[in-house]
Amino acid sequence: MTSGSGIQAPIMREMTLNAERARKVEAVVLVPPVKTRIITVSNQKGGVGKTTTAVNIAAALAVKGMRVLVVDLDPQGNASTALGVEHHNGVPGSYEVLVDDESVADLVQQSPEHPNLLCLPASINLAGAEIDMVSVPDREKVLARALAEYAQQAQPRIDFVFIDSPPSLGLLTINALVAASEVLVPIQCEYYALEGVTQLIANIDRVKTALNPALQVSSILLTMFDNRTNLSTDVANEVRKYFPKETLGATIPRSVRLSEAPSFGQTAITFDPKNSGSLAYQEAAIELAQRGEH
Repeated sequence: MTSGSGIQAPIMREMTLNAERARKVEAVVLVPPVKTRIITVSNQKGGVGKTTTAVNIAAALAVKGMRVLVVDLDPQGNASTALGVEHHNGVPGSYEVLVDDESVADLVQQSPEHPNLLCLPASINLAGAEIDMVSVPDREKVLARALAEYAQQAQPRIDFVFIDSPPSLGLLTINALVAASEVLVPIQCEYYALEGVTQLIANIDRVKTALNPALQVSSILLTMFDNRTNLSTDVANEVRKYFPKETLGATIPRSVRLSEAPSFGQTAITFDPKNSGSLAYQEAAIELAQRGEH
């Protein structure tokens, strides 16, 4: 066998495998949840694929016929960028909902990604939201009230809301946790991953006790998995050992295509749907939807 064909064999195997995965994904029919599921995507550690997870799972569910809203609560506005919606200074969005009591319905934008996909954009103003909300009554619950009102009135109904929160436990993240009944935690398959999660779960428990008894960690998603390293496998095994019920079966691989997509103002789901990373997110989205709330 020549070295050329030696290189081609694994590529051909992966292409065949991905074609089969794509067929299975396409064949799945999802049933909308009984009521709107509000899910905060959270991890206090940066760089774990939080925004990538929020936008790609949202897009995958939209393709499957679900009506989905992504709330961008991160001042960087990366979710808004990936969903192709305007979010420069002067574009009203989540800041105005939190600080000026604007209604979500008036400010959501249609994402060009899919007719079922909406986004409440973030602007850099959010960086000052904590100071601007000092005098707001019940300031931890502003987003919860705004989303409850929107979910009640939206026509056609919204099936899923994903809140992309910043990587810190400030007032924005607390608003995200009070507004949701579920938390989806992306965990990067690297050293120290579990230490951060222990701290995160302790903070979620604090919010649950003080402000939102319905809150639970419903899903954990392993991201940036590299099957060439023992470390990735060891971390994945550890996470599954500690969180057997919560950890999704789908694992997100390291993928250049996942990183490239936002620079084109797209999610990986539309940018390259047959890529391994995109397929993994589609599988994770299906699993998340089929599990329902625990």
